[in-house]
Amino acid sequence: MDYKKLAEMLFPNIKETVTYYENEFPERNLPEGAKVTRLGPSPTGFIHLGNLYGAFVDERLARQSGGVFMLRIEDTDEKRKVEGSVEIIISSLKYFGLNFDEGALLDGEKGNYGPYYQSNRGPIYQCVAKHLMEQGKAYPCFCTEEELEEIRNQQNEANVNTGYYGKWARDRELDIEEVQIHLNNGDEFVIRVKSNGTEEGIFEIEDAIRGKLSIHENYQDAVLLKNNGIPTYHFAHVVDDHFMRVTHVIRGEEWLSTLPIHYEIFNAIGWQHPVYCHTAHLMKMDNGSKRKLSKRKDPELGLGYYMDLGYHPAAVREYLLTILNSNYEEWRIENPDSPIDNFKFSLDKMSNSGALFDLDKLNNISKDVLLKIPADEIYEFLLNWSKGHKVEITEILESNKEAVIKLLSVGRDGDKPRKDLMYCEQIFDFISYFFDEHFKIVDSYPENINDEEAKKLLKLYLHTYDHNDDQSQWFDKIRVISQENGYAAKPKDYKKNPDMYKGHVGDVSSVIRLAIVGRSSSPDVWEIQQIMGEEKVRRRIENIIK
Repeated sequence: MDYKKLAEMLFPNIKETVTYYENEFPERNLPEGAKVTRLGPSPTGFIHLGNLYGAFVDERLARQSGGVFMLRIEDTDEKRKVEGSVEIIISSLKYFGLNFDEGALLDGEKGNYGPYYQSNRGPIYQCVAKHLMEQGKAYPCFCTEEELEEIRNQQNEANVNTGYYGKWARDRELDIEEVQIHLNNGDEFVIRVKSNGTEEGIFEIEDAIRGKLSIHENYQDAVLLKNNGIPTYHFAHVVDDHFMRVTHVIRGEEWLSTLPIHYEIFNAIGWQHPVYCHTAHLMKMDNGSKRKLSKRKDPELGLGYYMDLGYHPAAVREYLLTILNSNYEEWRIENPDSPIDNFKFSLDKMSNSGALFDLDKLNNISKDVLLKIPADEIYEFLLNWSKGHKVEITEILESNKEAVIKLLSVGRDGDKPRKDLMYCEQIFDFISYFFDEHFKIVDSYPENINDEEAKKLLKLYLHTYDHNDDQSQWFDKIRVISQENGYAAKPKDYKKNPDMYKGHVGDVSSVIRLAIVGRSSSPDVWEIQQIMGEEKVRRRIENIIK
């Protein structure tokens, strides 16, 4: 067989050679040990936590080694494309602090190893396919869907593995004349790799997360180019990772099944494959057992969930590191004030048995992270979030900037600071009592105090209220009101002799707190009143006792 003639028949317009592209995309001039990683999402309009999880690994490996972190858009499947999804991908990752050194960016492509959209790399794929054909390692297949279905039926009847391989690979040994007849007839064809694998064959490969793997060889003559000249995922993956000089491929364990075909294609072309790093599935506890996070069942899988609620990117990054590296939490305890970039991320500290995602733990970590962020920065974050996710509160945030910053600061100092803030939706709900149009009483009075008693106590409080009182003077007055109306001055006194009192000073304080804040639990009421101002405080109480 004259393979060069065959290749020329099928790719008459491809003049460049693999050597040409080797020179066009040379080895990168990077420090020794530098890692080149890529995120390769499909533009389907949905970007999920797994993308962020993998992208964070990509980014850490590249940043820590002086390498390159790039974005490649794998858009060869026209049916799955969603308009505007590339912008969603880039802006979503940017929200969480992931910025690419190279690739498809919002303002165009950046870098010398593009195009970074696979749909624009057609001539490169066809060049490599032509090269494989010249080597006798690829061939055209003219089988129709009906013929392939017939082969599958015959295989099922024979009780053998289905697929296009071995004696079932009908077009593997077509001669030049037969190919020419098909071309003259205008028959559509795909390009397949001529596999050397066997059903029994095993190869070994080192996974940077999972260690040495023993995997069954690929024995199928997999499609490289579809009948429209567009590459399959497998072929594009190999070609792009080579010419973009990717050193490490981070992807989910669901892609382990594709490793044999990728391994074979790399070997067939004679290229060194990158280091593969297959991450564990993101799991969650559900009725006492672990299961994979599901797009259908779990809204928290989508990144939009965290952006809509307004989680701070620093909190999400902090949390992700706790499930990415087993030693991170220990490091954080030893280095409570160190920036996250000081942590040495490593692949061998990653789990390969399922990473457990816990929303409650994220919320707790978020409280710790936000406690370290100055209140004025939290205000700016909250304001920016509102413009995209809750526009109806933007104006009141802007017009009450000073007060909001003070509200966010209440209780954050001292040896035991309050940890009340988690994400923007919750933060606004937490401070909404300040704004009359959002104020509502959500909790009930203590069980021992009815509405009539509460109004009596509030009248007495309003009568003694002096906005100029310091905190000690303010609370002394509440204690006097309590004692004069049958309440113990101290909770412990009531606990010792409950029959002697209606309740205790804490119950009276709760009535006042509910009138002003609307909740039985809140930061220091005296400090909140100072921020509100005397007029608003009096109006709140008068609205209840009138």
